[in-house]
Amino acid sequence: MKRSSWTLLLGPGILVAATGIGAGDLLTASLGGSVVGLSILWAAGVGAMLKWFLNEGIARWQMATGTTLLEGWVDKLGQWIRWVFLGYLLIWSLLTGGALLNACGVAGTGIFPLTGDLKTSKIIWGIIHSLLGLVLVLAGGFKLFERLMSLCIGLMFVTVISAAVLVRPDWTAVARGLLVPSIPPDGMVWLLGILGGVGGTATLLSYGYWIREKNRSGTEGMRMCRIDLAFGYFVTALFGISMIIIGSTVSLSGKGPTVAITLADQLSLSLGSFGRWIFLIGFWGAVFSSLLGVWQSVPYLFADFLSLQQRRTAHVLIPKDLAQTVGYRVYLVALALVSIPLLWGSVEWAQKSYAVLGSLFMPLLSLTLLLMNNRTAWVGKKYRNGWLTNMVLVMTLVFFAGMAGYTIYTKLF
Repeated sequence: MKRSSWTLLLGPGILVAATGIGAGDLLTASLGGSVVGLSILWAAGVGAMLKWFLNEGIARWQMATGTTLLEGWVDKLGQWIRWVFLGYLLIWSLLTGGALLNACGVAGTGIFPLTGDLKTSKIIWGIIHSLLGLVLVLAGGFKLFERLMSLCIGLMFVTVISAAVLVRPDWTAVARGLLVPSIPPDGMVWLLGILGGVGGTATLLSYGYWIREKNRSGTEGMRMCRIDLAFGYFVTALFGISMIIIGSTVSLSGKGPTVAITLADQLSLSLGSFGRWIFLIGFWGAVFSSLLGVWQSVPYLFADFLSLQQRRTAHVLIPKDLAQTVGYRVYLVALALVSIPLLWGSVEWAQKSYAVLGSLFMPLLSLTLLLMNNRTAWVGKKYRNGWLTNMVLVMTLVFFAGMAGYTIYTKLF
């Protein structure tokens, strides 16, 4: 297969991986590895697998109906869900933007502090990253976005995977942690964090718009989606596994992305300054690609919402290229600017709020995929859920519903 063909096939999978691998996921994995060791490695693979089933269900709905999942929610479940989702999207966007800007600010400061006051440096770097992401998405279009995300994934792969190899873990213990599932004493919190954090939350809906950019449809489109999602979540699992391995070799404490600097400093004790720099660069690639992915994809959701409203009130067709609509551009600018004041808050608060809100989305997604993709009249017999998919979705619903309750209780009380 030619290189351009591979890019066409795997492009959305690369976007899934680059957007879904963020500061919270990587640092939860590294802290988990530091506290409980390699015995939880299997959770990174299982978490990625659960997200594969969810995103495959989103893609299957779209291949069967020609509509995004958001359009399906409104058409099949009623207008009420559109307004509930809008409220959720507005709050989620603000808190997610704040968490990403704080993480980018920390990453930039770790590489090159702009002032003697690290908090001020974090704020300046956060603003720079926000505005840079805004300009790149507005001016570059989807093709530039795809190239930049591919570069970020390549950078993350070289740096983070290299660091995991260079720390020279016990490879027998690594194999045991991957192949023999176990829950170590006091490891349930870390297990839940890794299972839930791997691969994103509300950004899963973005995949439907990326495959629309690729003009995928029907049976062949579904085949391509399954392949590129497998690639994307394999990369996601690999990064999670690598961060657990890295974390298992150092002693860490604390919360939030500030741990990245501590982790980099500790790596320098065993790997020298080279190890510190490759980790910091990889961490920066992870958080900036997440920011870029959110800035590019989340405005699709708002533009889709507006198009559904216009279709209902003025009976106009939903535009094929939502990225060219006024709604998309307005929401992009708002996303990049409105989150900036959260840079003056604490990193821990931003990450905590993002984690709480993100955990609420997964039960809703699992439940709607069970309801909508099991209706033959809606998706056809060929695209209905199979027994394995239904079993995984039910398990995912129960798990994430429990996790959402646990997260809200532990984070807020």
